[in-house]
Order: sequence, then structure tokens, then C-alpha cells
Amino acid sequence: MEIQFNFKNFEPSEHLKKYAENRFRKLEKYIKRIDSAYLQVNMEVDKYRQKIDVVFNADDIHISAQEESQDMYASIDKVLDKMDAQLRKMKDKEKDRRKGKLNKSQTFKSESIGESVSEGYPNIVMSDNYIPKPISIEDAAIELQRSDNNFVVFINSDTKRVNVLYKKKNGDFGLIDPQI
Repeated sequence: MEIQFNFKNFEPSEHLKKYAENRFRKLEKYIKRIDSAYLQVNMEVDKYRQKIDVVFNADDIHISAQEESQDMYASIDKVLDKMDAQLRKMKDKEKDRRKGKLNKSQTFKSESIGESVSEGYPNIVMSDNYIPKPISIEDAAIELQRSDNNFVVFINSDTKRVNVLYKKKNGDFGLIDPQI
């Protein structure tokens, strides 16, 4: 792995360079092809702030992190922790994808309507067991006009498939006829 250091507003000691290089070598465990990996480390001193920016490119990975504190060694440790967490998260996602696991946000508990597994996604607030009856598309349109609903689920008497007829914003009707 190639590591490039850039320093601004200070002359680094050999100990600092070796410390940073040894710490950042720990990122090699997350990559497959070490020879193609590139890490750019930018260190800057501004009065009392010791700031570090790191950009890491390897395989199909591109991550960056920055940190600042009053001690450059502490800044190096903090930014390494951030990058380690990002790489670990990416590796876990890749494992899950290879194993074919579903995303947690896509799985719902059917027993407990109203609770979704992941925060930030809409809750299922109502569940309705409905047995569609066989009718024609014209009869479904009449039923939809009479009801307050925006759609009607029915078995198309011509095709014997489950269809959905819905109201469009412009007042027309749309038909969903899945081909199974």
C-alpha cells in the first residue's frame, strides 16, 4: 500500500511519520490487492488545532475521513477509528450481499402490524384481509366510482387473474393486470 504524507505549517518528526505509517498499515486487512491501494494523509497545524484529512482508495473502495484535536497523535488515532468503522461496515454489507440476506429495512414482521423493523420507513398501520370476487373490468369501474377508495382489487372474469383498478389524478382509471 502506498502512503503519501503532506504536511502544512509544521515540520514532522520521524517518530510522527513512523507512528502514522504503522497505524495506517492496519487498514491493509480490509483490502484484497495491497499493491493497488493508495492512502493520502494530509496533516495541518493551525495554532492549537492539529488537523488530519485522509483519503483511501483501494479495489472498489473510496473513503475519506477527517479529525482534529490538540494533539496530532490523538488526531491520527481518531481518524483511524473512523476509517476502520467505515471499512468494517462496507465489509459487513458485502458479506450480507454475498450471502443473499435481505436488507433489514425490507423485512417486516407480519404478526405485528404497525411496527417496521427499521426506523425511518413507513409503518404498516392497517391490514385488511380481502377476498376478491370475479367481475368484469366494467363492473369494477362502476364499483370504484361508487366507493370512496382509490382502488379496487378483483378477479378479472375474462382472464381469471387478480387485477387492480385504480383512480388516477386526472380522473381516469388505471388497470394493473399482472402476468404470472
